[in-house]
Amino acid sequence: MLPIIDRELCQKKGWVSQDELIDYYAISQATPGIIAVNVATFCGHKLKGSLGAAVSTLAVVIPSIIIICLLASCINTVEKIPVIKKALMGINIAVAANLSYSIIKLSGKTVSSLFTFSLFALAFVLVYFFKVNVVLVIFSSAFLGVAIHLAARKMGNGKAKNAAASTDSDAGEGKE
Repeated sequence: MLPIIDRELCQKKGWVSQDELIDYYAISQATPGIIAVNVATFCGHKLKGSLGAAVSTLAVVIPSIIIICLLASCINTVEKIPVIKKALMGINIAVAANLSYSIIKLSGKTVSSLFTFSLFALAFVLVYFFKVNVVLVIFSSAFLGVAIHLAARKMGNGKAKNAAASTDSDAGEGKE
């Protein structure tokens, strides 16, 4: 679903930028619900406010509800057909390929330094090998990111103040 969202919203329609979409993905991971529905809600809100959010959410959810209702009515008889079993296996492979593509594409934008790669690797190891709750990893990463941003901002302001003070003192020395 993520490659389709990217293609439709960024490349074809131009409704959101790649960076905005990555932000929407990140926020959608931390909020309850399906990523595609959350992203649709955010995009709809960006474009048309609350009404846009409601309409885009319904536009994503209603077709799925209809399809699920139709499938649920006949799943017991259909799932035993060998051709259907093989088709579902093929669909699983296609989904895995799409997810892999999305991870590679998004990691190129988000894993941009040794530090961010280290965070990515640490999160993967914690979740995959140590079975740490994904929500805990997401919130810890968010907290760490905010803390690092604030520290870098504070250090940047300190450097700017020092540079300004240095310039003022240099100017004062020239007047004497």
